[in-house]
Amino acid sequence: MSKHVDVLIIGAGLSGIGAAAHLRRNCPQKTFAILESRSSMGGTWDLFRYPGIRSDSDMFTLGYSFKPWTSEKSIADGASILNYIKDTAHEYGITEKITYGMQVVRVEWDSAKAQWTVIAILKDSNEEHVFTCNFLMGCTGYYNYDSGYTPEFPGIEKFKGEVVHPQKWTDDIQYQGKRVVIIGSGATAVTLLPAMCGQAEHVTMLQRSPSYVASVPEKDHISIGLRKVLPEKLVYKLARARNVGVQLGVYRLSKQKPQAVRRLLLMAAKRQLGRDFDMTHFSPHYNPWDERLCAVPNGDLFKALKQKKASVVTDHIDSFTEQGIRLKSGKVLQADMVVTATGLDMKIFGGVTPVVDGRAVNIGECLIYKGSLVSGLPNFSMTFGYTNSSWTLKADMIAEYCCRLINYMDKHGIPYCVPEARGDDYSDAPFLDLQSGYVARARHLLPRQGNSGPWKVIQSYLHDTAVIRFSKGSEPGLRFAKANPKKKAIAALLGPVGLKFS
Repeated sequence: MSKHVDVLIIGAGLSGIGAAAHLRRNCPQKTFAILESRSSMGGTWDLFRYPGIRSDSDMFTLGYSFKPWTSEKSIADGASILNYIKDTAHEYGITEKITYGMQVVRVEWDSAKAQWTVIAILKDSNEEHVFTCNFLMGCTGYYNYDSGYTPEFPGIEKFKGEVVHPQKWTDDIQYQGKRVVIIGSGATAVTLLPAMCGQAEHVTMLQRSPSYVASVPEKDHISIGLRKVLPEKLVYKLARARNVGVQLGVYRLSKQKPQAVRRLLLMAAKRQLGRDFDMTHFSPHYNPWDERLCAVPNGDLFKALKQKKASVVTDHIDSFTEQGIRLKSGKVLQADMVVTATGLDMKIFGGVTPVVDGRAVNIGECLIYKGSLVSGLPNFSMTFGYTNSSWTLKADMIAEYCCRLINYMDKHGIPYCVPEARGDDYSDAPFLDLQSGYVARARHLLPRQGNSGPWKVIQSYLHDTAVIRFSKGSEPGLRFAKANPKKKAIAALLGPVGLKFS
């Protein structure tokens, strides 16, 4: 079975559905399809089912630029976010464009034909399907959907209780009345603890090292008030602009005055935890935003700890025992259930290695162009959101950029374009500027950033608005193939020049 479309999107999560909606809005003449390896849309928000699953970004910035978030809660639960994605897919007629159960196993570019050939296996029948397209959009996220990261724990086979990774959580898992130990200190762990402590006998968060945790309002009361007098779309835009500014301001201040921000974060946590709480459990050894900041709605984590419904232990694991976990300090944590909130296993473009004119291209050796295109890969984009702000802010911008690029090439009969980096464009700088374990483990998989210009990755929405959204094409690096002689030829576009939209 084979099928040709103008644009093929890999992934039907938040990014993929957003990209399809942008195509509907900006390239209505283009045909497209979406391949999704799972049996339903939603990506992260359909996969994760653990207690308390929610966003750690406000929905005014995590939501799409073109579709207002109308709920009172700005920090939303996973089910609400999934419904928002599904509503978007239905509104833009995207649902029928998705083929589920399609595991992409090979992608090949042919310059002579100016098209990608995508080979996918239908999981249920192992049947091979072939798709061809002129432009390929990778909206696969950044982690392995099949399994999370779990380090090797000595003696774990001895433990008589249940061990579960949050990524594998199912509705039939019971923890009522049980002693639960959550291993980890990141966003998943701080979400699980308050959600589970209402039914569990006791919940302990076991961490090797602390994380910065900040309380944020669950509801945006300013927007709730403005909705009474202003149109919904205007309220959404105002809240989005305000929250982008706050996110950017906190990040910049954290980088410029890390000790001042550290003191503020610890003071705020101390005030909610109480004067008797041991603050070593919330005093990281790194500076704010060297790793992602954990946000908790209305301080729910701090409330659970202050009320003694849960506890935090900072120590290293020596080994599991039949009844729990023995720590390096000699202390033993009794447990009926252990939740390994130990992080993600990163996977780029679903683990597939692109092939260009018969040559395999290692994405980890490529440079990223304007945060979206990949050097050496023609008519190809990769969606990767911000590390210091909401994912969708960047995903929206990348989709818009690709739509403008597609329309420009179509107008002038240009079959394809490819970012081409020179020797002095390369650097050893990593694509992501975080010290988090999951990032460090996958550094060799991620594309790199260059020294300057369009090859430099700046984690700033304001910067990207100027460089990507309102691009005037002054940067070199993007080479256009020779225009189709049947259409208007543009001699200026035959060499490595910047992208010029008209």
